[in-house]
Amino acid sequence: MNDPQRKPSSPRQRTDGPDKRPAPMVVLRQARTQLAEFIGANAETVTSFEQTEDGWSLEIEVLELSRVPDTMSLMASYQVDLDREGHLTGYRRVRRYERGRSDAHRRGGH
Repeated sequence: MNDPQRKPSSPRQRTDGPDKRPAPMVVLRQARTQLAEFIGANAETVTSFEQTEDGWSLEIEVLELSRVPDTMSLMASYQVDLDREGHLTGYRRVRRYERGRSDAHRRGGH
């Protein structure tokens, strides 16, 4: 049945399931924004994203120090935890590396 007072939900505002969790894209944006506020550097890429019992867990790559050439820039990966509503509950740097270097083992199995 249609409820005329009920507004359709957008992908940015919708919640999933009975626990009213934000949609995954909302969580991704919140995690990037909140981490940037804490560490003072912009998040470049989300490399891992997982829903947990307590909320969400992400790994986010950040440019920590820009160098020339760009392949020598210093990058870092941060483990970021958010509660069910998408609020940051903790973070830690788990890896630091030059942008142009790859490593043999990465979190996530590859």
